[in-house]
Amino acid sequence: MVTVDPNGRIALPSDVRDRFGLTAGTEAELREKEGNVVIIPEDDPEQIIERMGRLVEGTAPEREGATSTDDGALPIARKHRDAVRSGAGQRSNE
Repeated sequence: MVTVDPNGRIALPSDVRDRFGLTAGTEAELREKEGNVVIIPEDDPEQIIERMGRLVEGTAPEREGATSTDDGALPIARKHRDAVRSGAGQRSNE
C-alpha cells in the first residue's frame, strides 16, 4: 500500500520499481482503466527529451537571470535530460 503525500506524490515500493525498471528520471503516463490508475513508463528517452524541449522552448530563457548552456538548454533542463538518459541506460543494461 502507498500513501499520497500533501503534494500529490506517491513513492512506489522498491520491488515494484525494480520489477518494472522504474529508475530516477523515468517519466510515466498515468491513465485510468476500469476505475484503476495505470502507470505507463516512457521507455524512449529521446521522446522524453523531445517533449521536454518543446515544453521549455522559448519560455525559460525569458526568466530574469536565466542562462543557457552551449546547446541552448537551461541548466535545469540539461540536468533533467541527463537523468532521463542515465535512467534509460540503466534499464537497457539490465
